[in-house]
Amino acid sequence: MQQQTILITGGNDGIGRATAQVLLERGHRVIIAGRSKEKLAAAVATLRYRTGKEAIDWLYCDLANLGTVREAATTFTTQFGKLDVLINNAGVFTNELQYSDDGIELQFAVNHLGHFLLTKLLLPLLKAAPAGRIVNLASVAHFHGKLDFESLTGEDGPECYNGLEAYARSKLANVLFTRELARRYPEIESNCLHPGVIRTRIANKETRWFISLFWNLYKPFMRSTRCGARTPLYLAMSPEVRNVTGRYFDERQCCRKPSVLARDPELAHELWEWSDVMTQEMA
Repeated sequence: MQQQTILITGGNDGIGRATAQVLLERGHRVIIAGRSKEKLAAAVATLRYRTGKEAIDWLYCDLANLGTVREAATTFTTQFGKLDVLINNAGVFTNELQYSDDGIELQFAVNHLGHFLLTKLLLPLLKAAPAGRIVNLASVAHFHGKLDFESLTGEDGPECYNGLEAYARSKLANVLFTRELARRYPEIESNCLHPGVIRTRIANKETRWFISLFWNLYKPFMRSTRCGARTPLYLAMSPEVRNVTGRYFDERQCCRKPSVLARDPELAHELWEWSDVMTQEMA
């Protein structure tokens, strides 16, 4: 396969780094994005050592700060000038109410809104690619998600906050975003996925001690990040999904029917319009 230029958010750790490693091994050009320059640089050094490949760079992009997202998109366009595949992999979980730099509930800001803006700004490059693809990491948790736009800026207060519900809401947004992308830009193949229950550090960060303890105790029964990378890789590179768009896949690379809410075209449209307004207001 001809070398592709691929951008992966959250590519310095977990599923993102495992995905980046395989893509490098296959000879592709990879750029990993994240919010810690030190961790990104260390990940690049590690991946070059493991693969013997030099075709990897990093891009500073803090999805909790829309200003840095805009700067990242500009830097990427200027420095690389092409993009074949965008993998929106980064994610956060917290069990306590926190806010992004722009005043949005943190999980929704990072897991959806930052990716929404980054994707929108990079659409010209993806549309110019011979066969542009967008891969969004969602979750089976989206089946428990509900969208209440008034709660996305935390008006309910910390006493009413439920981290698992907020996470499910952000994952529902990932699926709705994917479906609306496919409707608006049929020339780009946009799909999303549940990677499986994977040994990542997502529940070790910004969580209460008992959730972190449970996560660590359960880790031996989880699958490796290399396994978690299989479906993102499949949707990013496989010819089997050419001309397939707007779909939700599970960890076995099977196309599944998402939740009823995730299949609501009016809700997908409303989420897009809300996201568009919010990212413009926070310019």
